[in-house]
Amino acid sequence: MQFAFTNAPGMIVAFIVAISFLVFFHELGHYLVGRWCGIRILAFSLGFGPEIVGRTDRHGTRWKLCAIPLGGYVRFYGDEDVASRSDFKGLETLPEEERARTLNGAALWKRAATVAAGPIANFLLAIAIFAVIFMVYGRAVSDPVVGEVTPDSPAAAAGVQPGDVMAALDGQPIDTFDAVVRYISVRPGVPVVLTVERNGAPVELTVVPERVETEDRFGNEMELGRIGVVGTRDSGNFRVERYGPVAAIGQGALQSWHIVVSTYDYIVNVFAGRMKADQIGGPVRVATMAGQMASLGIVAFANFAAILSVSVGLFNLLPVPMLDGGHLMFYAIEAVRGRPLSARVQEFAFRIGLFLVLALMVFATWNDTIGRMG
Repeated sequence: MQFAFTNAPGMIVAFIVAISFLVFFHELGHYLVGRWCGIRILAFSLGFGPEIVGRTDRHGTRWKLCAIPLGGYVRFYGDEDVASRSDFKGLETLPEEERARTLNGAALWKRAATVAAGPIANFLLAIAIFAVIFMVYGRAVSDPVVGEVTPDSPAAAAGVQPGDVMAALDGQPIDTFDAVVRYISVRPGVPVVLTVERNGAPVELTVVPERVETEDRFGNEMELGRIGVVGTRDSGNFRVERYGPVAAIGQGALQSWHIVVSTYDYIVNVFAGRMKADQIGGPVRVATMAGQMASLGIVAFANFAAILSVSVGLFNLLPVPMLDGGHLMFYAIEAVRGRPLSARVQEFAFRIGLFLVLALMVFATWNDTIGRMG
């Protein structure tokens, strides 16, 4: 099934659908665990800005849809704003019983569980999406057998030969060609020990992936590490594997973990100067890719949504005040010190966090627009 989502209106629709879906589950994680911990919740919002439609449930929570579909929030009792910054002065005036129903007044473990539940919900959603894909549609896999070696490539220089079975990378066993691509793509310029089986015997070779610029079918530019080996359908025993429910969940968790590791490796490469930072994108790029993936069909779009869900979870775990990771950092400090940081220190940290988030948004938007034009 394919959709006409490559034009601007279609991309916007696909973007809103994807973001709203992921944000809903993220905030639902906060909401459910917060309710379970006895914390009062004032609002559950999809989007920011003026309310379009909403209703208040019997628990006093206002469920609403707002005009700007670029996120969402759960506002807890005792919060000063939608970033869950505590109203310290207001909390001091509350009776002890009421203060215990606020996020900042709850027990430390309850606060940590409630905050961590958002990113965890994103990871669980990604696992579920991947699992459904693997159960219903299966996953294309092939054996890590070298079908061809590109002339003058790092693999050719290292002595890799057609017919070699790639068995391990830096001592880590591999069983699919995709595992080779995934490992090599984030290691340009980094020597890798490649163990191959040749004529029934193991052979260790050292190969240094080269950094190459490539384009996908939509013209999106990417930087990847490559060694110059090609797998063919015949040599790699190309096939589609389908999984039962339990195995699919396991594979979904593994796929999500691969995304986490690849993201971490990319960030390390950026700081090490081995890769450019132009792959960091903002709303414009996400909207563009959402439309492109939707045009390829429901499976491609669902796969994109799962990858994006992991990214949302990882981003929110950054130890930056304003984000979930910043709150968890404060709680960790409180656990070590035996008391929370002062209201003044937390307020100052939130201002720094706001600056960092805005700076990242500006940088990502620059990459999406001006940077792409350059």
